Amino acid sequence: MRNAPPITRGLDAAGLSTLLGAELAGQRGDYRYASQGYLEAANRYREPALAERATFAARFGNEASLIEASALRWRELAPQAEAPNRLLAAFSLQRGDWLDSLEQRIAIVEAGGHGDVTAFAEIAVAEEAPLTLIAQQLREHLAQPNADQLEHHSDVLLGTALIEAALGDTAVAQRRLDQVALLDPESAALWLARARLALETEDYSAAQRAAQQGLELAPDDVRFILLLAQAEIRLNNISAAETQTNALLESHGGNQDLRLSLAQLYLEEGHPEPAQRLLQPLIGQPEVPNLAYYLLGAIIQAQGDTDNALLYYRQVNEGDEFVPARAAAAKMLIEEGRLLDARAFLRIERMRFDSYFTELVMLEVQLLDETNQTEEANALLDREITRTPDDASLLYMRAMRRWEAGDIAGMEADLRQVLRTDPDNAEALNALGYTLADLNLPGRLQEAFELIERAYEADPDNPAVLDSMGWVYFRLGQPEEALPWLESAYTQIPDQEVAAHLAEVLQALGREEEARRLIEQIMQRTNLHPQIDDLLKRYPELTPQATP
Repeated sequence: MRNAPPITRGLDAAGLSTLLGAELAGQRGDYRYASQGYLEAANRYREPALAERATFAARFGNEASLIEASALRWRELAPQAEAPNRLLAAFSLQRGDWLDSLEQRIAIVEAGGHGDVTAFAEIAVAEEAPLTLIAQQLREHLAQPNADQLEHHSDVLLGTALIEAALGDTAVAQRRLDQVALLDPESAALWLARARLALETEDYSAAQRAAQQGLELAPDDVRFILLLAQAEIRLNNISAAETQTNALLESHGGNQDLRLSLAQLYLEEGHPEPAQRLLQPLIGQPEVPNLAYYLLGAIIQAQGDTDNALLYYRQVNEGDEFVPARAAAAKMLIEEGRLLDARAFLRIERMRFDSYFTELVMLEVQLLDETNQTEEANALLDREITRTPDDASLLYMRAMRRWEAGDIAGMEADLRQVLRTDPDNAEALNALGYTLADLNLPGRLQEAFELIERAYEADPDNPAVLDSMGWVYFRLGQPEEALPWLESAYTQIPDQEVAAHLAEVLQALGREEEARRLIEQIMQRTNLHPQIDDLLKRYPELTPQATP
């Protein structure tokens, strides 16, 4: 009996013990142990209900790795189930794996469920996800036979339209929206997308009509009132826009945040007077929001009253608007030829707000660079680092400036100083390790690997670190090890630098056609691609073939 295979149908003693242990663990609140037990049983008996139970136990215990492992097993055992795909889609989105999240959502749609593709697309657009790759995946799904017969086809069409509109393919996006209108004309999301697209294509009358239609379907949706007001502003119907915004404020009891948002809208559209009228009731209150002072500063600046604008900007206290207000004030003074006043202003603000010292120094360096006073910028940075020799942010800034100037020894000195006071600083570890790997300095590749490995331990989800890890493996002559790291990095940041690394590794592995397709993809996305150009000088055989 000792050598007999395990029982896979029905329960043997070990199986019964595992399940009883999991059940009892769940009852006493040890959800991790419960989930592990149910997952072990699901792996042994191939029963979806066990994987489902493992997943829910893991969710109660908030065990991310167990939730994902259990959901993967649940999906494997019950491919048509919607719940595991939803969980996996949410997990992928949380860790920034946009394409995997979309893949799960499309699987839900193809199984007859609602994949929330439109909601996913809205998040992707807002967070600057890899829209080109997302659009490609959506189009591949829509091109499949009978895709238009699926129950929630309109949701996929609408999500695709949002992505295409963000990519500038407005004509294609409009055709998608026309299809959605035939399938689901009562969808508020449809009219929201129509209004936004019409504004983008400068068809303001169409935007007005779409927003009005949306308001009829969803009268409490603030977004439609804002879009309608924006359309009226673009049509130069300022009184009509103010009527809309006043009605909106009245219906929301004069909501302060809403008032600020509306004032911002008018200001962005080039109408400071109604913006000022909206903000005036806030002045004189016990606690004036920082954003109100910031916007009033911009309004008074637009009216040409620099000194009063400066007063408003200086009243912005600590918070999100603090640095933007100081930047706006300093730039305003510089534009009037008052550079010395701008620098004096920033120096005083550094003394007034010690917690913003580093950010204000970095702001002044940036402004000096913009006025072509690089030597002054370097002198300022050197001086302030002498005063605060352990300021990691200033040291890192100087290190990057030294790298740009070709002073690798100086860059390394600054990064080493950062690491002396903060040995686990992932940014400094990665920058130094990547530089050593990229320069391929003799005898220092192992050191580069160790630095990047420490960066990965400190920040394992950072795609820049993943790219560095892949690149140092490649420099060490291990392209097979490099590939998964670079693929993971490219999924999260599909820019030309990571693409160039990935393409070079694919070429080294004999997968030239894949490398060529990747390069072509990047070259279609942008006209400026110096890293790809450099790669093609070294590997001209990877140049994409011109389409006849």
